[in-house]
Amino acid sequence: MTDTVLTMTDAQLSLDGNAGRVDILKGITLSVQRGESLGLIGPSGSGKSSLLMLMGGLERATGGQVTALGHDLTRLGEDALARFRREHMGVVFQSFHLIPTMTALENVATPLELAGVADAFDRASAELDQVGLAARKDHYPAQMSGGEQQRVALARAAAPRPDILLADEPTGNLDGTTGQAIMDLLFGLRDRHGATLILVTHSRELAARCNRVIRLRDGQIAPEQDAKAAE
Repeated sequence: MTDTVLTMTDAQLSLDGNAGRVDILKGITLSVQRGESLGLIGPSGSGKSSLLMLMGGLERATGGQVTALGHDLTRLGEDALARFRREHMGVVFQSFHLIPTMTALENVATPLELAGVADAFDRASAELDQVGLAARKDHYPAQMSGGEQQRVALARAAAPRPDILLADEPTGNLDGTTGQAIMDLLFGLRDRHGATLILVTHSRELAARCNRVIRLRDGQIAPEQDAKAAE
């Protein structure tokens, strides 16, 4: 039996720009089940990444409600939001966001240490083994390829054993072969830890691996047949 881990009810996002107020998301209502893999697709500027940011509490909805694991993210303060993300969410971006002065091992272990995990370095080492970087743990980001850096980012996101794993174009900066390897690792991490996976992608192949696909258009969810046609 599945249970709902994330719910959005009429979620809206409007931001002030030079040309005035811009409506980015215009009333998104959806729910995501535990263990599900959900692909978010759509043209550039349709609101995919903004929707992912709302789901992760990285951006606050300006209307409606976002609930994750029973917590109303629209009502949590900044400290509570940061704590919630640290304890329950892993995030992988298109750009890897590694700390250049830290080794791969330190990049993965440091968030665990900040969360009070006693065996932070042991767990970080095990996660790097899982993504095929056993021999690269002491290397710095500048000494690694883009694919290797994304593997470090995946290990960092998975190491806290998140309930929800968010990925924003995780293969966008990688060549086809490397991107395929990262896709395999991403779904492998989901399967191994039982996390719910939500990802933004332009890749039809990656979207097709998801249990469900939602297509965005102009800040709204397009009719279901549009998403199926895009797969």
